[in-house]
Amino acid sequence: MRGKILKGIAGFYYIETSDEKIYECKAKGIFRKDNIKPLVGDDAIIDIIDEEKRLGNITEILPRKSGLLRPPVANVDQAVILFAIVKPNPSFNLLDRFLIMMRGQNLPVIICFNKQDIATKEEQEELTKAYENCGYKVLFISVKEEKGLGELKELLRGKTTALAGPSGVGKSSLLNKLVPDADMQTGELRKKIERGKNTTRHSELFYVKELSDGDNFNTFVIDTPGFTSLEMRDVTKDNLMEYYPEFEEYEPSCRFGGCSHIAEPDCSVKKAVEEGKISKVRYDNYKVLYDELKNARPIYNKKTKR
Repeated sequence: MRGKILKGIAGFYYIETSDEKIYECKAKGIFRKDNIKPLVGDDAIIDIIDEEKRLGNITEILPRKSGLLRPPVANVDQAVILFAIVKPNPSFNLLDRFLIMMRGQNLPVIICFNKQDIATKEEQEELTKAYENCGYKVLFISVKEEKGLGELKELLRGKTTALAGPSGVGKSSLLNKLVPDADMQTGELRKKIERGKNTTRHSELFYVKELSDGDNFNTFVIDTPGFTSLEMRDVTKDNLMEYYPEFEEYEPSCRFGGCSHIAEPDCSVKKAVEEGKISKVRYDNYKVLYDELKNARPIYNKKTKR
């Protein structure tokens, strides 16, 4: 029987099949031998051991079309990053870190700002100017008043989407609007693993029945743990500019090749910022991250021989 891995905890994997049944499964030892770790979002073949108790074994992990390292999930088509417009005010530094992380993994991102009902038009225009001009889709929604959810749902239709964001921005409320029985699904898993209330410490996949066409089992949302900080691996001060696509148009006109766009004279990127062609919010974040990477201490791996 074929299904999708919803969640994995302590060696047990919870797999939903097309008939919306959830089975608790273990992975065969061959996966460890072949260094294959089942991930949330994986399509898997399972053997049923006990239908009444919904127990089974994973016998095969089907080929992945994509995979993320952070968070470790499979078969993701895109990410939705959710921030509040106000209360709390968005951390642009944290948002840029997430965009850098997703760009490094070649995953398209939709930036979604919640609490439109209590934000001003000017606040929304500032966010639009900062992020749409650098190539990202920007949506404004109010989960409380259910505004803007129609457009978001159409962007989710037929895809597997990782939903991410810091705590307190309405991520759980949005998930419950997209998947009305999410609490019920989570409750069923909690019962199986005999744990308390879910605090989203692990990634968890939900089937969005409303947005799946006909009998197609094809629309999913992966709820990922909330974050307050993000580590930028594989990013250096020298390649940071590659994660700011709005710089590309202006870089060839810089006076110096390899311009860092920080202190060099005749820098076309800095000129574009002054002229309002590049968001000052984005550029200021770039400078903060550049200084952080410039002053970062090398990570010493104790296992590495000198």
